[in-house]
Amino acid sequence: MIAEGEVLAAIHPNIVVKIPMIKDGVKALKYFSNKGIKTNCTLIFSAGQALLAAKAGATYVSPFLGRLDDISTDSLNLIEEIRVIFDNYGFETEILAASVRHAMHIINCAKIGADVVTCPIQPILSLLKHPLTDSGLEQFIKDSQKMQ
Repeated sequence: MIAEGEVLAAIHPNIVVKIPMIKDGVKALKYFSNKGIKTNCTLIFSAGQALLAAKAGATYVSPFLGRLDDISTDSLNLIEEIRVIFDNYGFETEILAASVRHAMHIINCAKIGADVVTCPIQPILSLLKHPLTDSGLEQFIKDSQKMQ
């Protein structure tokens, strides 16, 4: 992980090295943090894992919402737990909500305090839609045609 991460980080300072939440991954996070290399600790499924990653200096932690929801676990509760822990201790590690599957994931992550989300385009496009917007636009068009 370290050898591959150093090669990637040498490409550009904006590169973020993705590290899995495993024992050797935590060691790699600490190594990269000490060198000023940005990291994203992925495969986070518990607040304890996020705490370890933040203590090791991860730039981002990536809890996977959709995968937790798939096993009937409250993924948004995990985001909330991580936010509380990070705020309690002033960790600069950002919460990157991953495996976001729908618009309500995005809205709830924003309310809870996730810093970043990654998702397909469809949940983002869903944020644009509302039936009252559609009917209101339709009415505006009808009203403007009456004026002509």
